[in-house]
Amino acid sequence: MAVLTLILAGGAGSRLSILGEKRAKPAVPFAGKYRIIDFPLSNAVNSDLYRLAVLTQFRPHSLMQHLGIGEPWDLNRRPPNGLQVWQPFRGHSQQDWYRGTADALYQNRAFIQDAKCDTLLILSGDHIYKQDYRDLLRFHQSKNADLTVAVMNVSQQDVSRFGIMSVDSTQKITKFAEKPKKSDSTLASMGIYVFNTRFLLEQLDLDASLPDSAHDFGKNIIPRIVEMGRAYAYPFVGYWVDVGTIQAYWETSMALLEEEPALDLYNSDWIIHTRSEERPPVKIMPPGSLEKSMASNGCNICGAVINCVLSPGVIVEKGAVVRNSVIMNDTIIRAGAAVTNCVLDKHIEVGPGAQLGYGKDSTPNKLEPDNLNTGITIVGKSAVIPANAVIGRNCRIDPDTKPSDYETLEVPSGECVLKK
Repeated sequence: MAVLTLILAGGAGSRLSILGEKRAKPAVPFAGKYRIIDFPLSNAVNSDLYRLAVLTQFRPHSLMQHLGIGEPWDLNRRPPNGLQVWQPFRGHSQQDWYRGTADALYQNRAFIQDAKCDTLLILSGDHIYKQDYRDLLRFHQSKNADLTVAVMNVSQQDVSRFGIMSVDSTQKITKFAEKPKKSDSTLASMGIYVFNTRFLLEQLDLDASLPDSAHDFGKNIIPRIVEMGRAYAYPFVGYWVDVGTIQAYWETSMALLEEEPALDLYNSDWIIHTRSEERPPVKIMPPGSLEKSMASNGCNICGAVINCVLSPGVIVEKGAVVRNSVIMNDTIIRAGAAVTNCVLDKHIEVGPGAQLGYGKDSTPNKLEPDNLNTGITIVGKSAVIPANAVIGRNCRIDPDTKPSDYETLEVPSGECVLKK
């Protein structure tokens, strides 16, 4: 079986609010030193799959910089193996921005044909999980399937977020519904597909000819194949999370700090690879403390850090207290500041004596009430928080904001600070 692995990494991640404004969702930092895309990439190479392409679209620059030529994942190999990046391009005809997941593959069908692989493994670039894809590929081959979808059970309240399917005793998919409001089944698609290449190319050609199609796997391609009767569901058992909202991102990050987390990053038999800068070791100086937290290389801690995930280069000055928060690269928490229940993007400076996530008022955010309503305050990349500012919960501080953008040093819960 010759396998071409395709990672769909063009998503905007709009539900991640300002974390996704300057980068694609797969490029969002996670667990200190990693990016979200490191997980499917590492799963692929740990499964001995070295012929791989990443499809980008939305703000791909930081993602492409992170990928480079694939060296951290041992993907800097001679063709036909190795890492390729496929971007949308304008040609004489039929090339433009990707209109959907199926259209992304349709526009790259010539590259797929040139790879001369009989099997396609299609992955989403924005999920956190570990999986040996070889088991999935063997299952697909044993069923003589045209399509195999990796599935897992979700709670009844979450069925509206997924493609939901029903199966018979042989795991053949008998029914598929994309994000139904209610369903008797709780078997959800994980966004992981195995296709026979020739069959998929035929389906992509058909889909492209239909003017009313959304050109999407979940809405169009999969339901059509299920009706044809050769689609199977591969039951996945293990850890898998879509960190698609601020709350899910924060909760998943905090879960890493448990004594025995469901996602084990310390298993030497299944390493999650990433691109890392050369930085000095973590430094903790009195009266600094680090309690139930993860700190990456280059962190310098002179204050108190409790139940936090720190990316490389974070500085916590003397007298500062950081609790229950995710702090990304090269952010500085100045002396006497307090940060509680927050997600801070890269290159932020929290001024001396400032308080973020202050109080108990949980008024939803006025711009994003459906997304920022659980008490988490978020601060965008390269923002500067003025000294002695008091910022409540569910607040949104936009990227690149400066002290001059603040009308008052007191920002109540649910409010925003916008770049002028």
